Amino acid sequence: MLRVITRLNIGGPSIQATRLATSLDAEGFDTLLIHGRLGEGEGDMSYLLPDRGTRTRYLDVLRRPISPWADIRATMALYHAIREFRPHLLHTHMAKAGLVGRVAAVSFNLTHRAARVRLIHTYHGHVLEGYFSGWTTRVFISLERALAAMTDHLIAVSGRVRDDLMEHYAIGSPAAFSVVPLGLDLAQFGAVDDRERAAARRALDIPAGAPVITTVGRLTAIKNHALFLDAAARVAAARANAIFLIAGGGELRDELEAEARARGIADRVRFLGWRRDLTTIYGATDVFVITSKNEGTPVALIEAMAAGVPGVSTDVGGVRDVITDASMGRVVPPDDAQALAETVIELLNAPADRHPSDKGHRGAVPPRPRRRAARARTLTRLHHAKHRRGQSATDQHVARGRQVHSVPAQVGIADAEGIAEVDILHARVGCIAAREHHTQLGLLRMMEWLREVRLRHDSHPAVAGQRGLDP
Repeated sequence: MLRVITRLNIGGPSIQATRLATSLDAEGFDTLLIHGRLGEGEGDMSYLLPDRGTRTRYLDVLRRPISPWADIRATMALYHAIREFRPHLLHTHMAKAGLVGRVAAVSFNLTHRAARVRLIHTYHGHVLEGYFSGWTTRVFISLERALAAMTDHLIAVSGRVRDDLMEHYAIGSPAAFSVVPLGLDLAQFGAVDDRERAAARRALDIPAGAPVITTVGRLTAIKNHALFLDAAARVAAARANAIFLIAGGGELRDELEAEARARGIADRVRFLGWRRDLTTIYGATDVFVITSKNEGTPVALIEAMAAGVPGVSTDVGGVRDVITDASMGRVVPPDDAQALAETVIELLNAPADRHPSDKGHRGAVPPRPRRRAARARTLTRLHHAKHRRGQSATDQHVARGRQVHSVPAQVGIADAEGIAEVDILHARVGCIAAREHHTQLGLLRMMEWLREVRLRHDSHPAVAGQRGLDP
């Protein structure tokens, strides 16, 4: 399998791409991960790449900004990589990799019909709102529609991202899409306790009793940190000792620092830059805030919730797939600084709703991920046994699971204690999946249906004949 991601900047796509690299290798896939150049001021997550075992390749001409000459060279380089590696599957992450990678694969398939590469693209969000001018956005929508029609299967990291693409932009169809939430290892955040909170506040030199409001993310227009500063000024007027933390870097840092000075809160706002010690950041935090104009899966929000910190977010993208009700956090209208400030103050004034130990935010994170991952692997084996013997062992297991466990109706994917049947590429796949985004089992679900694609590809008469196998 050849997998291509635009760049390994800090965020959910990089976490998924690097974790899938090691997980797929362990499942018997031969993988190559190609990643491109970071943008100016972006944090680097290439440290998550495995030290050995997994093949990776850096492609300098693959980069996020629109650059016709670089994009053509990136397409040519990926075409040559496909011709060299001869993958069964090409799996692309993020918009630019999805564009140049799929164009390269379609070109390869036109000239190598017997060795056709299957195309898979994951939408971790999209760049069709809040990123470009109207004309450029219309061009990208047309390109995405055309590419979707040439792609064997599409993945969205949340139901809302999928619905937005289909309903608002006419990209893909229900049969073409699967929703596969990100798999995240949240153990380090779930282990944050009162002792670690006290240590985190000392490490960041937070005065005793000062409420801390935090946001984490790239300092770029789509994250809308100007709204955070607007709300911060309103909160500061009501809570004179409040401290505001902004973790992240990007091209807007100087501009945002100037705005904090203009609002008279420069001494209350701390720009921390990119940090790897996020347990310290979340441990010191009383309320976590996201002010984005668009979101796919808000990974930082999930991490903060796993650490027991309530979240407030603008009502965009896949946020409501994470904040499903008031016990999980709050959502406010986009660009409404007053509503954001009032909601933050409400949470600050309700200490019982902060740092819960047995409900709400932390309670959404299922315990014992290793044990449940083992159960998922067991169901994977049952799935293969069912296809070999034509039996319904998996269906029986699912039926028993449904009798014992209840699944919230508002959740599109089963709770971690429940078992869902998912129709992927017209194959009934029995699998266990974590509720929404909160464990590594999303990875296992993706690996299961990728394995199904490989089995289908290998059993095709043309492919089997080319490899000297019995069709």
